[in-house]
Amino acid sequence: STQSRSSAASDVYKRQTINNAQRFLNIQKEFGSFSAYQWQFVNNTPIVSNFNNTEDYPAITEASTAFAKDLKKRGFKFLGPTTVYAYMQACGMVNDHSNDCFRKEEIIKAFAE
Repeated sequence: STQSRSSAASDVYKRQTINNAQRFLNIQKEFGSFSAYQWQFVNNTPIVSNFNNTEDYPAITEASTAFAKDLKKRGFKFLGPTTVYAYMQACGMVNDHSNDCFRKEEIIKAFAE
């Protein structure tokens, strides 16, 4: 039935969420923090993009591909370079503000301090 398939899929997602949390803790233990681990993919410095148009924005980058590949090698599930790139943007590893955005320079200065 549709309900049993939905329940089975839900169970898979729950198991994988628990799995990813366990892998996260393993990385924290190995590197001292997840932050220390993740920043190695950008040489501990935010990538500052040079975009003028929305068409210029990528869905993935070499850094997000390498980061996702390493996470998968460490046993993470249900993620890929696009999801990882969105994470990198959200946590400040990538500054994708357009060149005419007032926040771009504010963020660059904040990271320099």
